Amino acid sequence: MFAYAQDNGSIWSTLQDNADMARRMGYQPYRVDSARTKTLGIELEALAFFKDNEFDGNVQRGYSLPGVRLQPRLTYTPIDEIKLELGLHATIYSGANKYPCYVFHDIAKWKGDQYQPGAHLLPFFRATARFKAITLAVGHIYGGATHGFVEPMYNPELILTDDPEMGFQMIVDTKRWHSDLWMNWQSYIFEESNHQEAFAVGWTQNINVWKRTIEDGKTHSLGIPIQLLIQHRGGEQDNSGLGVQTIANGALGLAYEYQAPANRIVTGIQAEAMAMYCFQQSGSLWPFNSGPALWAKASVDFMRDLRVTAGFFSAKDFCSLYGSQYFGTLSTKHAGGRFSSMNTALIGIEYSRTFAQAYTIGAHLKAYLCKTGSLALPADDSHTEPYTIPGEFRTPFSFGVYFRCSPSFVLKRFGVAR
Repeated sequence: MFAYAQDNGSIWSTLQDNADMARRMGYQPYRVDSARTKTLGIELEALAFFKDNEFDGNVQRGYSLPGVRLQPRLTYTPIDEIKLELGLHATIYSGANKYPCYVFHDIAKWKGDQYQPGAHLLPFFRATARFKAITLAVGHIYGGATHGFVEPMYNPELILTDDPEMGFQMIVDTKRWHSDLWMNWQSYIFEESNHQEAFAVGWTQNINVWKRTIEDGKTHSLGIPIQLLIQHRGGEQDNSGLGVQTIANGALGLAYEYQAPANRIVTGIQAEAMAMYCFQQSGSLWPFNSGPALWAKASVDFMRDLRVTAGFFSAKDFCSLYGSQYFGTLSTKHAGGRFSSMNTALIGIEYSRTFAQAYTIGAHLKAYLCKTGSLALPADDSHTEPYTIPGEFRTPFSFGVYFRCSPSFVLKRFGVAR
């Protein structure tokens, strides 16, 4: 978890010290490189992927994600503290020839039946300013894995499906404290729009309370992660009739990390334990207004590139805004379905390796040992009254392969900055 919270020095040295594949595939470095001052360049972010979700049971349906995401950007650093980026973001799924023209997330269904042929294309712009320990970003912000949420609050799969986050961000890095405060504006409304505006506000913090370095470069760290995610839907010009809806997730816990030199067999150990809470301040998106959850996870890194993970999640009346359905008590397979409880054990193995600082390959296998409570369902065509299905034990799993490349090129230098 501590590696998520730092962007000091070279980002690639940080990535290679930690075998977290989601980070290696989805982290966006926010450091402004003063060596590129007065330089016009090109940066390319490309991620090719194939992910298959073999889900069964009553929680959610299985699906596959084959495709590629491309983000070429023209960059310019006018002074040491500022970086400007202009480009294009494209999402392409194998076998798809048209794409809906709306925000790619859970609010996508709010828009109309308009399509783009060939690919889902978006313009991209970001302005980044860094002043000592503070980094500010406007436009498309540094999202996804960069926020450092625990898995029940943010599904790593979103790096394959989500549009780039857009809004405002302030990141603070000090020796003892990392803070990432941001707003992502997800849906804009015009006059007479029949959908709601929507935006998310997030704040992740890590307080490093203890760090010790022993012989041969081994380090032990202990921190307190604090995480908050809020989504608001509404707007003064909202004609949808849905009313204002505000929902939130929060988490607080402890995190431990051990790091050893790369020539050791065991190069890292990570452990985290989190108390989580969901809250519905207004609206009726969820069939409950609040509920708790517990999450614990441990992972071991071998030879820097191989990671084995085990985790456990337990909840009652809990819904994750951006997490997997296996970390909540609502069913997406059955409309209106609500589990009395959810207990999920997570077992995973993943391998990822970075070459020449800009090219990363990876593969993972993840199993969810899921024990659900009884499932309450509303009346339907077969039942005149609400009814209940007994709980079940299932072992859905997913696997995927990935290739990320992020080279950068200098086009022109305009002289030495004063």
